Amino acid sequence: MQTTPSMTELVEAVKHFIDETAAPNLEGHASFHARIASNVLSIVLREMDQGANAEGDEIKRLQALLPDMPAQTGEHLNAALCSEIASGKLTPETAGLLTHLKTTAIAQLKIDQPHYSGLMTALETSK
Repeated sequence: MQTTPSMTELVEAVKHFIDETAAPNLEGHASFHARIASNVLSIVLREMDQGANAEGDEIKRLQALLPDMPAQTGEHLNAALCSEIASGKLTPETAGLLTHLKTTAIAQLKIDQPHYSGLMTALETSK
């Protein structure tokens, strides 16, 4: 199997092309769309870099909150968590629930919006 260029290198090359070659030569609506495309590729790169660890950590926290659930995907565990919250079985007083929700939100913000003004505050208060 060919290992070069890596997926990261491919995405970085496309982002570089958009940022350095295409976008400077565009204007109006096309320029706006080029900035959106560049931002999307930045999210993809961060997801590739951080996503697997964030998801693994999330699954561990979900399994701790839902000890009676068989091992499942994060999607299934999140659906079960939503059901437990909706039914009132898990409440804000449930040990670990609010920490899990905050930690999960912060991890997603670090991927989706790392320059979000409230992220640094959230990181400081989560310590």
